[in-house]
Amino acid sequence: MITIYQARQIHTMNPSQPTASHVAVRDGRILGVGSLDELKGWGEYRLDTEFEDKVLMPGFVEGHSHMSEGAQWRFTYCGYFDRTDPDGTTWKGAKSIDDILERLKQAEAKLKPGEVLTAWGLDPIYFDNKRVTRKDLDRVSAERPIGVMHASGHILNVNTKALELAGMLRAINHPGVTLDEEGLPNGEMKGPEVMTPILPHVGLDRAKMLTDEFGLRAFARLCVRAGVTTAADLANPLEPGIVEMMTRVTADANFPARIVSLRIARNIGPAELIDRVLELRGMSTDRLRLGTVKIVVDGSIQGFSARILDPGYFNGAPNGLWYVAPEQLREILERALAANIGCIATPTATRRPNLFSTRWKPRFTNIRGSIIASPCSIASWRTPINSAA
Repeated sequence: MITIYQARQIHTMNPSQPTASHVAVRDGRILGVGSLDELKGWGEYRLDTEFEDKVLMPGFVEGHSHMSEGAQWRFTYCGYFDRTDPDGTTWKGAKSIDDILERLKQAEAKLKPGEVLTAWGLDPIYFDNKRVTRKDLDRVSAERPIGVMHASGHILNVNTKALELAGMLRAINHPGVTLDEEGLPNGEMKGPEVMTPILPHVGLDRAKMLTDEFGLRAFARLCVRAGVTTAADLANPLEPGIVEMMTRVTADANFPARIVSLRIARNIGPAELIDRVLELRGMSTDRLRLGTVKIVVDGSIQGFSARILDPGYFNGAPNGLWYVAPEQLREILERALAANIGCIATPTATRRPNLFSTRWKPRFTNIRGSIIASPCSIASWRTPINSAA
């Protein structure tokens, strides 16, 4: 049976027919838009008037997002720009390091003894090259661990207590760690190798965040507020517990978005990665699409941890960090192409895309799998995507 929905107005996003009054749907797929008389030709139908006083438009597809943002709203927002949370409250942006520290002090005053202070959204690129240090965060509290995730997700700022708990308050010879005048880490930790040991000590255990049903439902509410009906969840380890929770929650008839979740190429060998992604592909549902690989090649441009070509960073910052060795990257891509698995590889800046264009361009003909190598990736879905119910 065809259902024809009546609306006050429908914005089609089609220049040849920008508006309409009715949309016909069969088995979850849109058949056409137009007037009721124009759509009657599809056959027997049921007229639904529940949207007769509403304005309808196509749902957006968000090609680069992260499910973990939903869980992050449990914590203190410290971003530069105003931002609206899943419940509709708009949080004012913090326009200086002093603003950030004041917000953290207010949040710290509400905590119980033994609780950690966790925040997110920091983006010091707007602060005239001034960076937040462990000593800045020590002014908020020297007794409880503090962690502030950057907006990019590639950098973490922590205080002295957090470094102590992680066993990292010592001279560390790593390009992701800057030492201060005392020869100790200054608290700005760049890249997964140096961030991972500290994350559980500052309330940012990613495994727990990604199995957080509250976080997934909050992320879906963010989608609704942005008009998004299909959202990419880039860089998820998709361990069994995570997949079980996502499958169960997205199966809820009232869940308002389709999630396309990509298995990150991290902490797993290339052969095992492809085997796992093939397994995940068979577990896809209408509202949870699995079976694609995400490769994070380097760091963050705004955090000056991405790899870039000459002349380098305008502020003189040293070049950034590789996250994946070239040999490993080649093997992942070769295996993915052989298995007809799509890949999104995000070389944040400009060095690594040359590797893709010179080595794999001749192989893009007559293959089902796809590789996207772009500083601003747009997800390429290998199966048809319907608008979410």
